[in-house]
Amino acid sequence: MIKYKYILFDLDGTISESAGGIRKSLEQAIISLGRPLPNLDDYTKYIGPPLIDTFRNYCRLSEEDSRRGLEFYRDFYNKKGKYINKLYKGIKELLEKLKNSDAKVAVCSSKHQQFADEVVDILGISRFFDAVCGSNFDGSRKDKKDLIPYAVSTLGGDFEKDRKNTVLIGDTYFDARGARICNVDFIGVEYGYGDVQQMKEEGAEMFAKTPADILSFISD
Repeated sequence: MIKYKYILFDLDGTISESAGGIRKSLEQAIISLGRPLPNLDDYTKYIGPPLIDTFRNYCRLSEEDSRRGLEFYRDFYNKKGKYINKLYKGIKELLEKLKNSDAKVAVCSSKHQQFADEVVDILGISRFFDAVCGSNFDGSRKDKKDLIPYAVSTLGGDFEKDRKNTVLIGDTYFDARGARICNVDFIGVEYGYGDVQQMKEEGAEMFAKTPADILSFISD
């Protein structure tokens, strides 16, 4: 039996292997701005945080260039980047089991809503989710602390009453931090793009080495 009523999944690095498409889109955006490319070999530096923060903090761009970079990124990602994507082995089987349970399941991603919807569709897993929750184009709802309550509400829950019935599954310290701030359970996945130690520093205690391991943490 599944012990949570609301199960929220991060997308990039948790459900999908998406690094190639994100990196290529980021490269094209920076090139379009005429700015030097930073070293993008370490995915932990830019997969996980809201994209605008990546441009500001990791790429060291001005506010104006960061916002222009967002537009270039979205354009390339929409045309090509979102298709450079595949499911992690075992994710589909996990989602099939959850679909047959009483739990409500949602994607909870900092990715823009339109792209989150499209990626889930491209991956062929739309039928497994009761909701797909992403950020807004204006930059709102980009942090997990805002997305988690929104996702629970979208699933029909009362977040203040349902915290103990909610779990977030993710691969970065941004996910772990959002869960800690919202006071919901968190399962960190070791197969994604994040750093386990950084997740532990945000209070994470449960870690899954594979998608199949997630089931043991969410079952009675």
